[in-house]
Amino acid sequence: MKTEQKSEEMKKSQHDANRDPLSGAAGAHPVGAGVGAVTGGVIGGVGAGAAIGTVAGPVGTLAGAAAGAVIGGVAGGLAGKAVAEDIDPTVEHGYWRNNYSTRPYITQGASYDEYAPAYQYGWESQAQYNGRSYEESEPMLARDWTARRGKSNLQWEQAKHAVRDSWHRADHRKPKNKERNRSEVD
Repeated sequence: MKTEQKSEEMKKSQHDANRDPLSGAAGAHPVGAGVGAVTGGVIGGVGAGAAIGTVAGPVGTLAGAAAGAVIGGVAGGLAGKAVAEDIDPTVEHGYWRNNYSTRPYITQGASYDEYAPAYQYGWESQAQYNGRSYEESEPMLARDWTARRGKSNLQWEQAKHAVRDSWHRADHRKPKNKERNRSEVD
C-alpha cells in the first residue's frame, strides 16, 4: 500500500514537471514564452516597420512589420520565458502538494488535485495582475474562477483562500520583492 502511494506521488511529480516539448527538460514555461513572443512580436514589428517605413514608404512599413514580428517574437519569447521562470509551476505544485493539507481552509480529506487549480490560478493571476493587490483583483478573480477551475468542484467561496495563499506566496517570491525585503532587513 505504501509503495503504491509513493508510486502515485512519483507519477504526479513527473506529470507536474512541465517538460519542454522539444528537449524534454523539466521546468519549461510555454505560457510565459508564448506571451512574451506575442508581445515582443507586436512591439518589434511596429518598431521595425515604422523605422523602415519612414525610409521606404508604405511597402517598407509592411516588410518591416513582418521582419520585426519575427525578430521581436524570438526576443519576446526569451523575455517571456525569463519572467515565467520567476514563478516555476513545477516548484509551486510541489510546494502546495506537500503543504496544502496544513492550511486551515482545506476541507478534511480533500485531495491536492481538488485544490491544485486554485493554487495555480493564484500564482498565474498574480503575474497577470502584476502591480495590483489581491484585494483589488479579487472581483475579477471571482468572476473568472468558473472558467479557470478545470476539473475542480470548488466554488469560489471555497477556492478563494487557496488562490489568495498562492497569490501572496508568488508575490513574495518575485525577485524585486526579495531585493526589497533584503534591504528592509539590512
